[in-house]
Amino acid sequence: MSRAQAALALALLLGLQPVTTDLYLPALPQLTRALGASMTMAQQTMAALLLAFGLGQLVWGPVADRVGRRPVLLWGLALYTAASLGGALAGSVEWLVAWRMLQGLGMAAAVVCARALLRDLYEPYEGARVMAWGMSGLGLLAIASPSLGGAIAAWAGWRATLVAVALAGAGVLAFVAWRVPETARRLRPDATRPGPLLAAWRHIAGHRVFVAWALLTSCTYGGLFTMLAGSSFVYIDVLGLSPAAYGLLLGSGSLAYIAGTFVCRRWVVAHGPVGAIQRGAWFTLAGGLSMALPAALGVQSAWAIALPQCLFALGHGVHQPISQAGAVGPFPEQAGAAAALAGFVLAAVAFGIGLWLGAALDGTVRPLAYGVGLWSLLTCAVAWTLVRRLGRS
Repeated sequence: MSRAQAALALALLLGLQPVTTDLYLPALPQLTRALGASMTMAQQTMAALLLAFGLGQLVWGPVADRVGRRPVLLWGLALYTAASLGGALAGSVEWLVAWRMLQGLGMAAAVVCARALLRDLYEPYEGARVMAWGMSGLGLLAIASPSLGGAIAAWAGWRATLVAVALAGAGVLAFVAWRVPETARRLRPDATRPGPLLAAWRHIAGHRVFVAWALLTSCTYGGLFTMLAGSSFVYIDVLGLSPAAYGLLLGSGSLAYIAGTFVCRRWVVAHGPVGAIQRGAWFTLAGGLSMALPAALGVQSAWAIALPQCLFALGHGVHQPISQAGAVGPFPEQAGAAAALAGFVLAAVAFGIGLWLGAALDGTVRPLAYGVGLWSLLTCAVAWTLVRRLGRS
């Protein structure tokens, strides 16, 4: 694959994450009312998706090391598309939770193979730059998704948003079938055997470089997911915005994220991956604190959330491409297992956040703002300590 083809494949495969969550978010309050669900059950539709997404990576990663990336991508994307259509037809919130779990399982195949594909084709330094290009494409999808989701929800209802998600899955499946070859250099027949698999996971989880990068990507995504999972209720129910206006504000954060990926590519060349991370952490800190402090003072304004969100997203655009490439970098022969383990940690963090938000949202902006502030502090702590010491390895 050429670098442009690889970046496009990464953008489409990883872009299923914002399509699956962001396009659906503007419809979440509407869905809650239509199905007579509580806020806790509405959050379960996100939490179930993420639980299956995390556990699914632990399955798909070793399978991709054994049978190859391409078969796993085709199976997983077909499952994702079918589950999205099933969710659109769900007659109760319980059935919707079940379909979202299957959707998360299919999405796991796409994401874990995308990260493994990157390691198959590139060494970590070059991989970070290609990943940044792919993340720029992901950012474009993240911009379009909430705005499109808000418009679809207002025009045709929440079920239509899941039909749109199914169409996106079918489109990515067609692209993979047409343009993505097998990239695994060598298949490992023992990759799914319990003994070698557990030994591989112990080796990966105990590797200090993996720990540093996996913690960084999980902490920065923790802040982003707090915003994604909680912002629809805060913007629409607390601050009174329409779904369309909410989609536009969430899309502005995606613009900042794209800017961060462009900054990432320049800083990786000028300062190296670790130097780029150190600088990006300042944007993360500024975003988290400028959101939490006004909330502590009782300020409830859309701009007091939206502007800090953009600062945080800018830092996230620097951190995420480098940390995802760094986590699988030391494991060229076990890229699927390493990508799976890193993705599982990330999804477990997001799952916990979804459960917490279901109980914590209280009709104010404080739970959302404090959550983003906390994850900002944790991201900076990891960037300025573990990554600084171990990331250069």
